[in-house]
Amino acid sequence: MNSSLNIMHGIFPHHCLLCGAIDSEEMLCPACHAGLPWHLDLHCPRCALPTTQGEICGLCLNAPPAFDRTIAVMRYEFPLDCLIQELKYRHQLGLVPLLGSMLAKHIKPLSCCPDVLVAMPLHPSRLRERGFNQAVELAKIVAGQLELPLLAHGAERIRATPPQVGLPWKERAKSVRGAFSCSIDLQGKHIAILDDVMTTGTSLNELALALRKRGAAEISAWVVARTLPD
Repeated sequence: MNSSLNIMHGIFPHHCLLCGAIDSEEMLCPACHAGLPWHLDLHCPRCALPTTQGEICGLCLNAPPAFDRTIAVMRYEFPLDCLIQELKYRHQLGLVPLLGSMLAKHIKPLSCCPDVLVAMPLHPSRLRERGFNQAVELAKIVAGQLELPLLAHGAERIRATPPQVGLPWKERAKSVRGAFSCSIDLQGKHIAILDDVMTTGTSLNELALALRKRGAAEISAWVVARTLPD
């Protein structure tokens, strides 16, 4: 898997990224596509955690997040977790069209019409270390397919924070508190925040708070995957 993946797919029949079966049109064969961990169970509309009847969960009732809803395509489980890790940590940017298109195709039938799309920012030090922001790359695909404006500048991560994956759940909120700022007037607008994975939702919540301060009236969280409790 590499950045020339899409070009090669347009010239030669290619192998499924997961099982190796030859498929002439898609990056995943139909069987592997169907076997992905789609987030189809009833869940809280606000944070996408499972609930018995699709009602708002107790956590969101007790402490409502700064975003109004979450749209998550899949659960953060095998093999999707491996694909996302390949993208983020092994620079497999050829996976961006696959994951971005899955998110766009999931959202399009829902008739969600935000005014602008915002990708989860990386701190400049993390961006230099990684070389790219996977949320921005995914947002470019989604914005193009849904014909939405993408806010490239204005929302920033102003404080370097330790990787969330290495922190206990209770420490994550403390680590990102006040980590974001926004310099754009968003008065009365519906904003969609896009990220690859939502675990506790603390980063999304902090960014949403920064957008609220600039006047955002409605905020949706769009993620490729949602981490669910064991």
